[in-house]
Amino acid sequence: MDDCAFCMEHTGTYGLLFYGWLAQQGILFCVESGLHIKRSLGMTRGKNDAVDAERIADYALTHKAKLKPYEMPSPLLVKIKQLLTYREQMVRIRTSLKNSLKSHKRYLPVSGMDSIIDQIKEQILQQDKLIAGIKKQITDLIEDDGELNRNYRLISSVKGIGVIIGAFMLVSTNNFTSFDNGRKYACYAGIAPFEFSSGTSIRGKTRTSKFGNRTIKTLLNNGANSAIRYDEQMRKYYERKKNQGKEHKVIVNAICCKLVNRMFAVVKRQTPYVEIYGQNFVR
Repeated sequence: MDDCAFCMEHTGTYGLLFYGWLAQQGILFCVESGLHIKRSLGMTRGKNDAVDAERIADYALTHKAKLKPYEMPSPLLVKIKQLLTYREQMVRIRTSLKNSLKSHKRYLPVSGMDSIIDQIKEQILQQDKLIAGIKKQITDLIEDDGELNRNYRLISSVKGIGVIIGAFMLVSTNNFTSFDNGRKYACYAGIAPFEFSSGTSIRGKTRTSKFGNRTIKTLLNNGANSAIRYDEQMRKYYERKKNQGKEHKVIVNAICCKLVNRMFAVVKRQTPYVEIYGQNFVR
């Protein structure tokens, strides 16, 4: 076993217990994206469990110089991640209830069923309380750990970053240890722009990759919209780009990248973000 290394596809929570067992046994292993493995193999035909295992082993041997051993997240980060997943599920249920409420309100003039509307409203209130309680649990867990709380305070000093975005950043970066810089994380989140031009296609537009973490991308978009409202620098940047003819989504995506770079910068410096205001000098 000391001379062996194992490689497997990332399966999310389904492989977490196995990861833990391997780590306890001191076995070297890495976890790679299934799509990355598949595309690296070129054209393939047919598949079954034995063939897939052989292909993954071939991938590991070919790319052994680039593979990084998997680092188990701390138990605290696992708890926060589970709470974030639970909150996301409850938010979906609340959204479904709100859509249902709109539908039943349209039937009200004909059916007169006030009781259904009252019941749905009560369920929405319960979901609101539940979601707020989950948020409080996440905050308490972060505050109980000195290192997590320090980095959380630093990134939350950036305007547009709240509790949920901050918690997602801590979990997805393993407390800012899994990514070297903001650019690499932007690639992971799917907000980094890439050039698409080749040969005669010299006018290809720069765009983001469709492969990315959609959850954090959506959250960062919400944070960018908040920053546009409350951060003077971001608001001026948005207005300047808008006047240049840039699309709203393109500008918001650029602001997402700026927020990510700011968060990585404050964690690296271990100092809160300080907004620099423009000054008018009298001659």
